[in-house]
Parts: sequence; structure tokens; C-alpha cells
Amino acid sequence: MKKYDFLIIGGGVAGMSFALKVARTQKYRIALCCKTTLEETNTSRAQGGIASVTNMLVDDFEKHIHDTMVAGDWLSDPAAVEQVVRQAPKQIEELVNWGVNFDKKDDGTFDLHREGGHSEFRILHHADDTGAEIQRGLMAAVRANPYIDVLENHFAVEIITQHHLGVRVTRRTPDIECYGAYILNPETGKIDTYLSRITLMATGGTGAVYATTTNPDVATGDGIAMVYRAKGLVKDMEFVQFHPTALFNPAERHPAYLITEAMRGYGGILRLPNGEEFMQKYDPRLSLAPRDIVARAIDNEMKIHGLDHVCLDVTHKDPEETKHHFPNIYAKCLSLGIDITKDYIPVTPSAHYMCGGIKVDLDAQSSIRRLYAVGECSCTGLHGGNRLASNSLIEAVVYADAAAKHSLSMIENYDFNENIPDWNDEGTMTNEEYVLISQDMREVGQVMSTYVGIVRSDLRLRRAWERLDLLYEETEDLFKRVKATKDICELRNMINVGYLITRQALERKESRGLHYTIDYPKSPDTNTNEVW
Repeated sequence: MKKYDFLIIGGGVAGMSFALKVARTQKYRIALCCKTTLEETNTSRAQGGIASVTNMLVDDFEKHIHDTMVAGDWLSDPAAVEQVVRQAPKQIEELVNWGVNFDKKDDGTFDLHREGGHSEFRILHHADDTGAEIQRGLMAAVRANPYIDVLENHFAVEIITQHHLGVRVTRRTPDIECYGAYILNPETGKIDTYLSRITLMATGGTGAVYATTTNPDVATGDGIAMVYRAKGLVKDMEFVQFHPTALFNPAERHPAYLITEAMRGYGGILRLPNGEEFMQKYDPRLSLAPRDIVARAIDNEMKIHGLDHVCLDVTHKDPEETKHHFPNIYAKCLSLGIDITKDYIPVTPSAHYMCGGIKVDLDAQSSIRRLYAVGECSCTGLHGGNRLASNSLIEAVVYADAAAKHSLSMIENYDFNENIPDWNDEGTMTNEEYVLISQDMREVGQVMSTYVGIVRSDLRLRRAWERLDLLYEETEDLFKRVKATKDICELRNMINVGYLITRQALERKESRGLHYTIDYPKSPDTNTNEVW
């Protein structure tokens, strides 16, 4: 049994920035637990940048707020939007102080980009690998901090609540509390008990539940699934963002290589392989329309013409400027025989970002006491029906700050609950069972991509529900008979997440934001310029 004042599950920008903020007190023990290494996160793969009102001569908070509400199809929580937008500049300063470098012009001001859905240039970036730069800066600060223990390759299996003390806990239980988590130690193969006074969930996204995703394989929705099983509130899971422009490369589907939104902000034009433009048929903002509109337009064109991809064209831009702004994309495409200064880039939509998740308030508190959630695994209300490009990284650091302030004000009210029993680790695992698990993981991806993708219907969603229900029964039966491993736990989480996306999609009887269903097409008075 191990004790930490703060237990942080997840090592991206959300988890690390929270850890650094609470470590400033120099009085608490902090554990930062991640299931692979600190480098392997969704944060590190974010290319485009981080949104913040910076140039006050042309931009202001009201514009950023309005852009966010429009992109979210007016489903965003105004209080959450206000909090993130107004706190953003201060948190950018924090990132810079931690050693994160953003590109600047010769005069020392930030070199700002513009992306789809933004009315102004407000995207801070570091070439085309902004997330990797943020991850690098925060990792260096975290590893150098003596108050933070980094537990790499440790997999959180379940959060601990009264349920583990024999108390019957339901979704109507008003005072569910989190006492820590059961965590798998890969070196021993044992599941250890970690007690905490405050637990933070920062486990990232859910992209790996789809057959093709820009997310790393670790993005299996673990935190969302754990909180759901603990009877916590999970919301807006139907709003899965498909990035319109992942590099079409059948050899790399998991993760697919991302072609950043900033490339369209730079002037990239979406075309059919024959060179014909098509976005004018769908939205007056053309290639700079919000992601949900662009992804559905591409999906529609691919179906109409029987294509497996469309193209992004930057051949009309200055070649040296293109290589300067997008060096990694240039090198990646060149390795596949595509010179983006001369050739079209083949692109296709790919599962990218979860707008829903663990429901939290403005202090990042979940419905379970002593449990906070920050980053992509949380549902703050900022994104509503669709995330505005580059709003996710800034949301993570703003809510990490809110969570740190609130949890520090509360932690002295909590003590460790030492009555928690050890994990029951009876069971065996055979090679045959590993085959079953890997096959079921592939089946989850196929079911989700086929039936719960960019365009949906009640028939498709019900079929997904039936397939997932069968997989759930089989997997739970297997889980009870074998030793818990990372693979079986990830499969359980993927099935739980797939179920939540499907169920909440069935419950929304309208097409809104990222959720588009042919059974409830958009009405003419919907708040969008989109034409369907």
C-alpha cells in the first residue's frame, strides 16, 4: 500500500501542469502515473498550436468567445468558455516560464497562425510540432522537481471508492468518494494499492477505439471508463471529432499521421484528386470551415466519387515558406515520395478528439468527491458540440490551474482511508487468451468506424450497440477468470467507451455539431452556415 497526497493518472500537458502547480507548495507528496512513458501522449502529437488572444490590437476575448460558441454549435457552456478564454494569456506565460518555446517574429512578438473557425490570428505554435515542444518543456520541469515521483509504465486499473469497502454504490449515490486507485506494476505483474487524498484523472482521449485515428495506441479512454464504472457522471460522448486531414497512408492507420489545421489556415485548398475544389458546395468559409463541417464534406465527396481520399493543395504557396512553416510534414511526406511544394497531399478524415468525457465543474471537480478531471478525458463544457481548433491545449492548462487551486484549498479536509483491501489477483493468462483480446480490440475499432463514424443512423447505432454488448459480456467473463493485464484492461475500457459513445449518440435526437445522423438531419434554422 502506497500513499501520496496527490495521485495524478496521466502524463500529458494536463497532468504535468497540475503536478507542477501543486508542487509549488513544497509540502505534499505527488505521484504522476502514466501507462507508458511521459513522451507517449496525445499532447506530444498536437501539431497546430495553442489558442490565446495575444495581439490585442486586432483581437479580443469577445471574438475568441464567439468563435468558440459558433464552432461548438452553441452547445458550449458560456461560463467555461469565458473562463478558458480570459485565463489563456496568463497560462501561456506559465508555459513560457516552464521553458516552452513558441515561435516569434524578428520584432520579438509571437508568430501567430490562424486555423479553421478562428476569426483572427491567435494560434501560438512551435513550427508544426507545438505539442511535442510543450511536452518537452513540461517533462524537463517535472523530472527536475523533487516533490514529483514519476511512475512510468504503471497502468491504473480502477479508482477506489466505497464500493471496494462493500458499500453498494449506484448512480444515485450522492456522496461517492475516491480514495486512490489500483495500479498495475509491470515489473512485478502485481496490482498495488495507491491511496491518495486527492486524485486527478488526466488520461487523455479515446481515439484508439476507432480503426483509424491520429491518436497513439494508448488513447483507449481509460480514465473515462474507470470513472463511468465507479458511477461518476460522463457527458457528451457522442461528440467525437474526426480530423478532416490525416495523411492517407494505408500502412499507418493507428496512429495516422496528422496534417495540421494550420496548413489550411496557411492557405491550403481542399481538392478532389483531379484538382476540382468542392468546399464551396458546403460552406462559405471553404477550407477554413470548422472541422465537423469539413470532415463531413470530405466524407460525402469520397462516397459520391468512390474515393479513399481527397487532397490538400499548397503547391501555390512559396516552397521555401512552406518548408519553413511545416518542416516535419514536409519531411514525412517526402519520405513517402510526396513533395508537398509540387504535389497534392492525400488526406482523409480520422478519429481525433473527444469533446465529451468526465463531467466537471469550473474547478475541474467531477461528480465523485476528491476526484478531479482535466484535459481530453474531461467534459468542461468548453467544446460543446465541436472543438474549435487549438482550444484543447489551452483548456488543459487553464483547468489544471483551476483544479490545483481548488484541491489545495480542500486537501487538509481529507485523510487517507487505510481500510481499503488489496486487489484480488487470482487467475491465469494463456497465449490463447491474448489472441482473443487482440482480435476483440480490432473488432471494437471496426464496429466503431463502420457504425459510429462521421455520419450515423439509428440503425447503425443499434447494430453497434448489439455488437458491443456481446463483446462486453465475453470480455467481462474473461476478466473475472484471468489475471489483470494492461491488454485486458484496455479492451474493457475500449468497450465501455464505445458503448458510451453509441448510447449517448442514440439519445441525441438531432444532428448537432459533430453528431450527424441521417434520421434527424439539420433543420434550416440551425445555427450554422452549413449546407447539406
